[in-house]
Amino acid sequence: MTLGIIIVIIIIILLIWGIGAYNKFIKMKNRIEEAFATMDVYLKKRWDLVPNLVNTVQAYAQHESSTFEKITKLRTRNYDAMSPNEKIEANQALGASLGSIVATAEAYPELKANENFMTLMKQLNDFEDDIANSRKYYNGCVREMNTAVESFPTNLIANQFHFEKYNMYEVDDVRERENVKVDFGNMQ
Repeated sequence: MTLGIIIVIIIIILLIWGIGAYNKFIKMKNRIEEAFATMDVYLKKRWDLVPNLVNTVQAYAQHESSTFEKITKLRTRNYDAMSPNEKIEANQALGASLGSIVATAEAYPELKANENFMTLMKQLNDFEDDIANSRKYYNGCVREMNTAVESFPTNLIANQFHFEKYNMYEVDDVRERENVKVDFGNMQ
C-alpha cells in the first residue's frame, strides 16, 4: 500500500513539474515575441528612414550609384510580409549598407552641413541606439529559451511540445560592430 502511495506521489510531482515547465516555455515564448515586436518597431522605423537618407545623399553624390542600388534593392522587399528571421537578416544587411552611406557623406562637406541630412542622421542615430537596446533584451530572452530547450530535464518538455531554439539577432559585419561616427560639431 505504501509503495502505491509513493508511486502516486511521484507521478503527481512529475505532473506538477511538467505543467510548470510547459508554462515556463509559454512565458519565455511570449517574452521573445514581445521583445521582437519592440525591436521590430525600431527596425521598421529605420527601414522607412533609409529612402529619405539615400535620396538626400544621392542628390549630392550622384556618381556613387552602387551604394544606392544595393540599398534600393534591399528596400524593394515588403517589410511587413517578411518573417522575423527574414527581418533580422534584411536589417543586418541594411545596417552594413548604412555605413557606406555615412562614408559617402563624409566626402561631401556641403551635404554634412545640410539641415535635412543632419536631422535624418540624428534620427538614424537614435534608432540605432533603440535597436541596440531592444536587441540586447531580445537576445537575452532568446538565450533563456535556448538554454531551457537544450538543458536537461526541461529539454524533455521542449521536445514533447515542439519548443525549438530561436535565432539570436547578431551583428555579422565588422563595420556594423563599429560605432557610426557622426560629428555634428563639424556640420555647421
